[in-house]
Amino acid sequence: MEKQQRSEAQAKCASSAERKTVWKGIDFARCERRVRKLQVRIAKAQKEGRYNKVTALQHLLVTSFEAKGLAVKKVTSNKGKRTAGADHVLWDTDAKKINAVSSLKRRGYKALPLKRVNIPKKNGKMRPLGIPTMKDRAMQALYLMALEPIAETTADANSYGFRKFRSAADAMDALHRWLSKDCSPQWILEGDIKGCFDHISHQWLLDNVRIDKHILEKWLKSGVVFNKLLQPTVEGTPQGGIISPTLANMTLDGMERMLKEKYKVSYIDGKLYHPKVNCVRYADDFIITADKREILEETKCMLIEFLGKRGLTLSEEKTLITHISEGFDFLGFNVRKYNGTLLIKPSPKSQKRFTEKLHEVVFKKNKAVAQQKLIEDLNPVLRGWGNYYSSVVSKTTFSKIDHILTNQLKRWSYRRHTNKSREWIKNKYFIKVGNRDWIFGFKYKDCEKGAIFTLMKLADIPIRRHVKVKCEANPYDPTWDAYFLKRMQKRNRSRTSRKGTLSETVACKGADEPI
Repeated sequence: MEKQQRSEAQAKCASSAERKTVWKGIDFARCERRVRKLQVRIAKAQKEGRYNKVTALQHLLVTSFEAKGLAVKKVTSNKGKRTAGADHVLWDTDAKKINAVSSLKRRGYKALPLKRVNIPKKNGKMRPLGIPTMKDRAMQALYLMALEPIAETTADANSYGFRKFRSAADAMDALHRWLSKDCSPQWILEGDIKGCFDHISHQWLLDNVRIDKHILEKWLKSGVVFNKLLQPTVEGTPQGGIISPTLANMTLDGMERMLKEKYKVSYIDGKLYHPKVNCVRYADDFIITADKREILEETKCMLIEFLGKRGLTLSEEKTLITHISEGFDFLGFNVRKYNGTLLIKPSPKSQKRFTEKLHEVVFKKNKAVAQQKLIEDLNPVLRGWGNYYSSVVSKTTFSKIDHILTNQLKRWSYRRHTNKSREWIKNKYFIKVGNRDWIFGFKYKDCEKGAIFTLMKLADIPIRRHVKVKCEANPYDPTWDAYFLKRMQKRNRSRTSRKGTLSETVACKGADEPI
């Protein structure tokens, strides 16, 4: 009897490799709940300093069937699902996906070399990406589930890049809170790390990141294939790996704590003095504020030493100390005080890049398409850019971009009908809505009712101030669940809703033909 009970218990706890199922039969909602429970326990153990417990729970998570299923789902449902690695293998069928779940094992695992792909950067240079194979991506996604609770628990308070429920809008609101008052710090250090992802010390990662060292070393030392030549990797984490942003974040964590410990409120000559040193970081871009320029010069030396231990260096050309009245650019925003009033606007560089992108969409990609297709391509681009800047002083910029785009669309329509009058072209491609004229769109019948389909206007996007996430909020701590749910509901209500496109088949009541 005891032997039978023991065998039943072993069957229930069988490894994921032995479980037989079909891909579409996996209940992913249940998988997420089970993985979430383990992640909460990992975060709690890390907070309490029970590191042996952390290691045991991590092992339990990465060997579970639920976590492996979610890892395979993640790499087969994102934008890179059709991008193969150096082995040219894709998991594009249900049979391959379920076999992939069984193949995610630590024993016998060997990371294959990365496929090197160069993409253009904003400054005209090329950014090297390392594309892992599908199996390596799935293994990274699997171990990332075990690492993220630790990264969130130990992260700097004002780090906002590549973290759950944090965004660039949170970073900008933090800057607004620090710099908008009359007594705010006046000096700014714009930090730029030279090739952050490419130069992180492998030894520092192996010594300080709480993850399976055997697996991590395989990823770091996997090598790169470029022009059919295998090149070794002696430093850095690949830009293109799923786990790389979290590793980079953990490398730079501790910067803010170091500055806060050094520059505390103190008494000087019997008077209370606050150096006003604050640090906000988004991935490898960071801003440090201070009351005096001399403090930032000293801070710069501290940062050089801090980064040197991690194999990183500051870029001398791009690391600048500026006064708030001169302004600075950060994450596509321009931050500057005008006669004592702080204004955060879309940066001129960002505006220029966006108008160039609109020009490309209108004149290069859609020169000869129908008006409906052009509107469907432009609306998501406008909506995404507008939502990104909808929490700062952008109304004037939005109106300016709308005017530029209207002129581009006039040129687009004039070039299509060189032998027609301007009035004929206006009546064909532009309509009047209320008091507004020159609205790019057209009228049509929707279930025997008149309707219009128009290009959205950036100026119609309401400006709403974003309230940043609380510094101590942890998505892997159940006590913060209600807080994050409330923020998510508020964000969903305030964002510009996405309208359907006319190319979708919509059935009308009493009509046999779709629109």
